[in-house]
This record gives sequence, C-alpha cells and structure tokens, in this order.
Amino acid sequence: MTRNRFAGEPFDDCDEAIAAALEEVSVPALLCSLVHMSGDPSWIRGDIQPNVGISLDIQGAMSDEDMAEVRRRALPVIAAYRDNGCVPVELSTDLLQEMMGFLGRRPVEGRLAGLFFDDLQFEGGDRGEIRWGDEISEQQKAATPVVVIGCGMGGILAGIRLAQAGLPFTIVDQNAGPGGTWWENRYPGARVDVGSHQYCFSFEPAELWSEYYCRQPELCAYFATIVDTFGLRPHCRFETSVTELVWQEDDATWHVGLRGPDGAESTLEARFVVSAVGSLNLPRLPEIPGMESFAGPSFHSARWPEDLDIEGTKFALVGAGASGFQIGPAVAGDVERLTIFQRTAQWILPNRIYHTAVPPGDAWALRHLPFYGRWYRFIMTYAGIAAGMEMYRIDPAHDDPTQQSINALNAKRASALVAWMRSIVGEDPELLDKVVPDYPATGKRILQDDGTWLRTLQRPNVELVRTGIERVVPDGVVTTDGRHYPADVICYATGFRHNDFLASMKVIGRNGVSLHEQWGDEPTAYLGITMPNFPNLFCVYGPGTNLAFGASLFYHAEFQVHYALEAIHETLASGALWSEVRVEAHDDYADRYRGEIDQLVWSHPSITHSHYKNRDGKVFTLSPWPLDLYWDWTRRVERADYEFGGVPAQEGGRARA
Repeated sequence: MTRNRFAGEPFDDCDEAIAAALEEVSVPALLCSLVHMSGDPSWIRGDIQPNVGISLDIQGAMSDEDMAEVRRRALPVIAAYRDNGCVPVELSTDLLQEMMGFLGRRPVEGRLAGLFFDDLQFEGGDRGEIRWGDEISEQQKAATPVVVIGCGMGGILAGIRLAQAGLPFTIVDQNAGPGGTWWENRYPGARVDVGSHQYCFSFEPAELWSEYYCRQPELCAYFATIVDTFGLRPHCRFETSVTELVWQEDDATWHVGLRGPDGAESTLEARFVVSAVGSLNLPRLPEIPGMESFAGPSFHSARWPEDLDIEGTKFALVGAGASGFQIGPAVAGDVERLTIFQRTAQWILPNRIYHTAVPPGDAWALRHLPFYGRWYRFIMTYAGIAAGMEMYRIDPAHDDPTQQSINALNAKRASALVAWMRSIVGEDPELLDKVVPDYPATGKRILQDDGTWLRTLQRPNVELVRTGIERVVPDGVVTTDGRHYPADVICYATGFRHNDFLASMKVIGRNGVSLHEQWGDEPTAYLGITMPNFPNLFCVYGPGTNLAFGASLFYHAEFQVHYALEAIHETLASGALWSEVRVEAHDDYADRYRGEIDQLVWSHPSITHSHYKNRDGKVFTLSPWPLDLYWDWTRRVERADYEFGGVPAQEGGRARA
C-alpha cells in the first residue's frame, strides 16, 4: 500500500532528540498531528485550547505553560507511534472538520470547509488533477494545441493540468527560466510576504522551506523543481516574448506572434490561449525630470544589475512600498549613506517571524509527524480566509477625523498598529510623524515586519525623506524644498503597471476588436478570467483577482486554472471549436464587482496614491470576494454563461503549438 505523502517519513529518533524537537514546533499543529498518530480525539477536546484566529501566530496565542504541558504529554505518544512503525490512524471527515473548528475556535462548515478540504487534501492525492482526458479522442486532442503565456506560478500550473489532460501545449516566457516575478525580482532582501508554507501549490507543498517567509532564490528554485518534476521543460520556450494574439475566425484559432532571443519573429497557432503573464511584470518608472542625466547606475528594482557593487556608496532609494521596504534594510549595512524617498507612509503588520529561519525541530516535525505540515498550512491561512470581508467594508456612519479607519474594527486595528510603531520608534516624534500613515489601515498593500524596517530608519547612515522630488541631477536628487541629496546609485522601487493587464502584447479578438480598446482604463473580465469578443482566451491573475487579504495568490491561481480547464473541457466535450462568455454574464458580474469593490477600504477616497487604482480613482485590480465564495464560483462552468460554436476539424486540424 502506498504511503500517504502527507503522513510524514518514518523515523527512529531517540526520545531525547524528539523532546528537543518538540521545543521548536507549532503546538497547535502538534495537537492535531497527535490525533493522527493515536486516533484519540481527546487531544482536541481537552482543557488546552489554542486559537489560530490570531493572525500570524503559529502558536495560536497559547501560554508557555500550556505549550509545555502539551509537549510533556506528547512525547510518549510520539515514541509509541515510532515504535509501532509510524503508521497514522485514518480519520473520518467529521473528525477532521472538528479539528479545523478546534484550531479556529468556531465551527468550519459549508463552503469554508469545502475550500479547506480541497486545499489540504488529507487523502494524499491531487484533487485538482485533470481526469477527463480519456473522454476526448486523440484526434480531437491533436487538433487542440494550447499556448500558455508566462512560466510563473499560473503558467506552470496550467502546464501541469494541460499535460494531465493530454493536450499539446507550449509555455512561452520572456525570461531565461521559470519563476515569473521571482525570476525577475532579484534585489537584495527580496522575499515573500505571505507565509512560505502557504506560498506553494496545494498538491506540491515545499514543507521544508528554510524560512517562515523565504527569500527569492529559494522561491525561484521551487518553481524550477516543479517544472522538472512534472516534465514541463520540453514544452517551454524561454527568452521569447509574445507580441500579439490575433483571433482567426475562419479556423477558430489564435495566431500567437512571438519574438525570440535573437529578435526573429514567428507564429504559433493555438486553439486555446491561457494568459498567465500576471500584472506585476511591467515596471513603472516615475516621471521625474533629469532621470536620464544621472551619472551613476540607475534602475528599477525589478531590473537590479547582477554585478552591481554598492559597498561604500551613497545609495538613493526612490519608493518604499513592498520592494523598497525589503531593499532598505538589506543594503543599509553596506552603503555609506542610504537616502529613502517615500511619497506615502505604509501600514505595517507586526510579524515576529518575518525574518526567522525555520528551526531544526520544526523542520523535523514537518518531515516526520503525520499531517503536521497540513495543519501548519491551515494555521498559516485560517485567520485570513475565515475573516471574510466585513472588516474591510466602509461604514458610512463611522467618523474618524484622522482618516485612519473606515469602521470600528478597522479603528482598533489602526490604533494597535500605531502603538506598535511607537514602541519601536520610541521618543522620536519627527520619525514617528513620517512613518504613521494618514489613510485607513489596510487601505494599501499592508507590509509585514518584525521591526527591522523601523530600526533601519533609526540607523545613523539612513535618512527617510518625505518631501517630494523635484528633479534628478547627475550627482543626486533634488527635492521640492531645494535640498540636494548626493547619490552614487539610484534604485527606483516604484512598483508596476498594475492596472495594465496584458499590456505587453496586442490582443485582437472577434471582428477585429482590440482588447485594450475594449478595456480602456477599466479592465473587467468574467470572474477575472475571460472576456466577451475573445473566445478561447483565459486569464490567470486577470482583472479583479489580486488578493490584498486572506491568502497567497497560489489559491487564486489554482481556482482560475481549474476553471479555465473546465471551460476547455466543456468546449471539447460539446464538440465545439470555441466558447465565449456571454455579454450578459460578463456585464452582470462586472456590475456586481463594481458594487462590491466600491464599498471596501481600498476604494476609500482618502487614498489618493495607490497602484490598485486607475487614473479616475477606481479599483479594477483587487478581488472583493471572500476566498471561499470565489472558490465555489470557479469549481464549475455554467454552460448558460457561454456560447459554443464552430465545427470540429475532420482530419485532426492544422493548428499546432
């Protein structure tokens, strides 16, 4: 019998080694693992009760005394499990669901339970695996080539699923290897800002991350490993850009224009296209007079020069959002002078493990204790997913003269965050005034930190400048108050063209309709995935699907790729050559999206500078939906929402990817 891959590897460690490891584990995850080891539900029905609804606390707000008691009781059970061959007890669905409620301190039911069972996959398989391939004839498959644009998170997943379906496919990526944004963003300090143990595919968890919030090289290596594990590399065309997508009505195919590494242009023909280009891959450089006159190295953070030596330099960092927030502390110890130019202060969420390595004991538990890694993932995600959207909803009756909150709960959060910042900054009113935001808490991308950022700002060689920049000169930066800041290097950590979806290519659909003209500055897509006039085209990380709350984008990627493959299945199974979302379905969804997102904090009028917003101050980038609701919507394709058409090719078709 094949061992469940989430059951952990058998071990023969001595009692002393196990006891030492237990000092470093997540005790709430340990409690659930003990049920798997013993079959005894009293571990979750006793007097010790964690609460993982406390965000970012892997110990579930447990007291030191309770954690010590659990470790004491656990040792003989783990030893017995070892001595009996490391065979876990099979648990019922009802008990597993009870264990979820035990950790979260409230029942986990309905859609929410469905989402977590789908994600945690206690049975050890891959619930998203495509199993309908045998329903489609080999002739029909051969006539259904697919082009996937992008070999990052979404593109890799699309390749895995297409391979399982038995469809021919090609993954095209402009970079020299897989990883998407994690291939491109190689600046010092680059790391993920959601927990590593949820920043991976549900069916291929990297449970042995070296850090709780791991850094870019490890993330890039993870994607490369997945590509090789699933045999995708022969399907990949790296260092190749997609220049255009043009729908051909006569044979119902997409002509995909390519530009190779040598500049040569070519064309692929595809029945379906999955765009997984993301929206954080087009750097946004500021429009500051004199930028071209700077004498030293200057670059966007996503284009950090590989051979750059910053030792002893005067370093100007323009922008202190998500990227600048990581770069500043990483370079402060190497440069002579670090000047940080920040337009808007950022809200910071305290996270004591943000820069922490996973200790050996926790790594041992992740490797050996049955389903410990599954429960660890649950703990890392539950608080954000279960919270829903009400904490982000604008209360019209809420009055806050500081404009730091949009409802009573948000006000409490803002107060707590300011208190934490004050505890780090101490008696420095000038710095505190610079770092405390003047807009509602969570209204922009909230940053996480253990205090490193605020302590960096207090270094003698670091200065935070909140005055606007007037111009760049050959030897530095001049602000609007006339002050000159000398610089040898300038890094523009100024974000991305977040609202410009698929902007790197021309997209022409049915009847010559341009996607970018159809969108203008207000991009919309049904479920964020597909658009009228563009049959057989599906987006991963499309309009209105970025997550500013709750969980990592791996969740949305899995939902959206699943939905795209379901749509492809429906098209092929019906004998059609194309499917296209109906205008009515799209417009109804777009109206519901607009009505919901406009009520949430990210749309608040006090937030004037936000990459989430377009020029008119409207948000078309973020998802307003609870994660379990969006999961439910993307489980299946409603045929009534689509038109199907075309006559299948009789000889296998001429399109090939």
